[in-house]
Amino acid sequence: MTVSPSLSSPSASRLAGPCAASAAAAPFATHATHAAASLVQSCRAFVRFAKRWAAPGFTLIELMIVLAIVGVIAAYAIPAYQDYLARSRVGEGLSLASAARLAVAENAASGNAFGAGYTVPPATRNVDSVKVDDTTGQITVMFTKRIAPEGSNTIVLVPSVPDNADSPTARVALAQGSVQGGTLTWECFAGGKSASSLGAPGLGPVPVEAATLPANLAPPECRA
Repeated sequence: MTVSPSLSSPSASRLAGPCAASAAAAPFATHATHAAASLVQSCRAFVRFAKRWAAPGFTLIELMIVLAIVGVIAAYAIPAYQDYLARSRVGEGLSLASAARLAVAENAASGNAFGAGYTVPPATRNVDSVKVDDTTGQITVMFTKRIAPEGSNTIVLVPSVPDNADSPTARVALAQGSVQGGTLTWECFAGGKSASSLGAPGLGPVPVEAATLPANLAPPECRA
C-alpha cells in the first residue's frame, strides 16, 4: 500500500477508525475470506506506520547530518569572512595615507623634501604608522597585530611621474630636490607584488623596501 508523505496525525486517526472496526469484526465473521484477513493485516500495518510518521523529533543520524553540513559551511565561510574583515580594516590605512600623498605631491611640485610639513598621524587600533620617505616620496603604511603579525604588515605607496610632461615615453621615480613635471601617479604594493602593473606610458618604479602584507588581506589594486 502506498502512503502519502504529507500524512499528519489527525488523518492517521481518521483512517485508523475503519481499520480498528475491521479488526474487531473479523473474528466474528462467519464466512471470513483470506482477502478480509489480508485487509485487516494491512490496516494494522498502516496504523503503525502512521503513528511513527506523526511522531515528533529527529533521529540521531539526521542530527549528525545537519551538524556535518553546518560544519562544512562554517569551514569555508569563517576564513572568508575574516579576510573580508581584515581588508575593510586595511582600508583605514589607505585613507590615513591621503594626507601623506598630498604632502608628497605638494613638495614634489616645489622641490622640497618629500616629507616636509607632514605630521605622522597617531596610531589607531588598525594602523600603527604612516611614514613618508624624504628621499623617494614612497609611503609605508604599517598595520597593527590586529591585522597581521609584525614583519608581514606593511603596504607601500610608490609615486611616479612621466619622463617628459609633453611627450612621455616612460614613468620615473621622484627625484629629491628637483621640481617634478607632469601628473604624479600612485601605485600600491602588497606582499608578493614585485613589479609595477601600470600602463602607458610605461611601468612605474618599485618599492625600495618590499611590502609584506599578505595579498589576501590587501585591496585588489595592491596585489600582483
